[in-house]
Amino acid sequence: MVKGNKTMRKLAFVIGIVCAIVFLAGCQTVQRREKRLRFIFITPCVGEDFFRPVKKGMLDASRMMGVECTFTGTEDVDVEAQAELVRRALADGYDGIAISLIDPVAFDDVVQEAVDRGIPVVAFNVDDHSTPNPRLSAVCQNLYQAGRSMGQGAAEVIPARGKVLMTLHSEGISALDDRLRGAQEVLKEKGITWEVVVTGIVPEKAVGVIAKALKADPEIKMVLCTGQVDTEAAGLAIEREFKGKGYAAAGFDLSPEILRLIKAGVIKFTIDQQPYIQGFYPVMQLALYCRYGIRPSSMDAGAGMITKENVASVTELSKKDYR
Repeated sequence: MVKGNKTMRKLAFVIGIVCAIVFLAGCQTVQRREKRLRFIFITPCVGEDFFRPVKKGMLDASRMMGVECTFTGTEDVDVEAQAELVRRALADGYDGIAISLIDPVAFDDVVQEAVDRGIPVVAFNVDDHSTPNPRLSAVCQNLYQAGRSMGQGAAEVIPARGKVLMTLHSEGISALDDRLRGAQEVLKEKGITWEVVVTGIVPEKAVGVIAKALKADPEIKMVLCTGQVDTEAAGLAIEREFKGKGYAAAGFDLSPEILRLIKAGVIKFTIDQQPYIQGFYPVMQLALYCRYGIRPSSMDAGAGMITKENVASVTELSKKDYR
């Protein structure tokens, strides 16, 4: 009996070891199968206030989908440096990339490199829509149509055959060029002419550039902008230098100052492109594609007009980084 008990104890011990090995191997298999996905967002002008809702959307979606997300980019417009960030992301082993495709050709090769390595790429905020690009989808505004919307709204308050100042905060960004082109086509139909200036992305410098241009041509009473920095700067320039003299501005995107200036009647309206969803949906698309092979599809982020009538509700949502 004693010998039998020893044999049974040895057998139980061996079975226990085998079970432990099988269990650990199973855990490792599950861990490999459910590897935490890592995505990266790459954009120009990374420090712009515009990207606060984009980042919130990205982080909310990453928590929902159980993935890790990083938001990075270049300080200004530098397509070569931005493309290099994509290559670095490939070297660092990211599972998916969201990129703002601000140039129609500069990112074609690096996006193809990613796709060839099996890494999905989606566009956010700005898409490469005019030339072939292997990116899977884009979540962004229809920029040309949004420009036309701004032009139509502005044309209602600009005298026939009047003249306006039009602004870009940076050169070399296709999104701004598309908005500008859309607005100009509408203005041209109304016989309205324009002058264009580049303000830069430093807010106080942009205010100075716009104020100088308005002082140089007293005929101009309206400023039409294509981005957040120049829209805010136009409102501040008018408030500081031309208040009560019949000047006004209109433009794109939201910031606390833009919303305040709309409420004050300095900025007539701004066109919103819902940046929150530009961070949220790329994460969802990349996660679904990586896990289940569900191919992403492009989405229009919209072109809602924010005026004095609806600015209060938008302001409350903006404080929470949803707008």
